[in-house]
Amino acid sequence: MKKLIGLMLVAFAASNVYAADDCAARAAEKKLAGAAKNSFMKKCTADANATPENAACAATAKEKKLAGAAKNSFMKKCVADAAAK
Repeated sequence: MKKLIGLMLVAFAASNVYAADDCAARAAEKKLAGAAKNSFMKKCTADANATPENAACAATAKEKKLAGAAKNSFMKKCVADAAAK
């Protein structure tokens, strides 16, 4: 079991590195710098690391037309509930 968890962590870390490299390449293509590059990298990395649970919860939040604190609260509960299943 410990080996399986270890392998999953390594795979997750590798995907994060790949996502960061891919995002950096895309930022370079767009010739972004400074705050624009930081903002792009943050969003790109978050999008690359999104899980199916996050996507499903985000779609539900959009259907319910949630925004701001209500959306954040809904997303947090939705993702936690999905992970518990």
